[in-house]
Amino acid sequence: MKKDIRAVIFDSDGTLVDSEVPGMDALFELACAAGVQFTRAEAHARFRGERMADIAAWVGSQIPDKPADFEARFTKTYRETINERFKASLQPMPGAFDLLSRLSVPFGVATNGPREKVLLTLELTGLLPLVGDRIYSAYDDGHFKPDPRLFLRASRLLECEPVRCAVVEDSIPGLTAGVAAGMQVFSLHEREGVPEEIAGQVVFIRSLADLDSFL
Repeated sequence: MKKDIRAVIFDSDGTLVDSEVPGMDALFELACAAGVQFTRAEAHARFRGERMADIAAWVGSQIPDKPADFEARFTKTYRETINERFKASLQPMPGAFDLLSRLSVPFGVATNGPREKVLLTLELTGLLPLVGDRIYSAYDDGHFKPDPRLFLRASRLLECEPVRCAVVEDSIPGLTAGVAAGMQVFSLHEREGVPEEIAGQVVFIRSLADLDSFL
């Protein structure tokens, strides 16, 4: 993998902020309360990196005679639940503050989450002043990972050609989008479960500290 990296695009949940597990747990609990029968591990594998509309639609598809407004109510309840959990205990990922403080190349955050959520999580973890306004949400133009267009938009706004951009991700949709965008992709997702055609094109790292040798 080339090391001539001139910009970095980070995911947010599970990459910069430690929100992935509490977020997936909240979805699991709400789905179970609605009547879905599956395990916590199955919920995490199914929901990780997916957009909320698809998650709510899948949960609704598992429920016989669901109310007509089920998806909207499920999404609203989830947002309220997770905001309270974030405010109580959300932390940055290990090494995130130090890494962003030291980066000498432009960087931003590209997320499948709504802008309000990423603003809240970055603010709660003290990372927002470092990121500033370089936040790119899929909700802004409707292009969600694994579609590469979110990353391509971020690279344009960071004024860096895709091949010189690094993507740091923890989900399979994010890894897929980064590879499709022609970027240099670093994976915080364990190798297990990553499709081989994607695994062969990314660098697996254990933590954000492992990026030092590349950045």
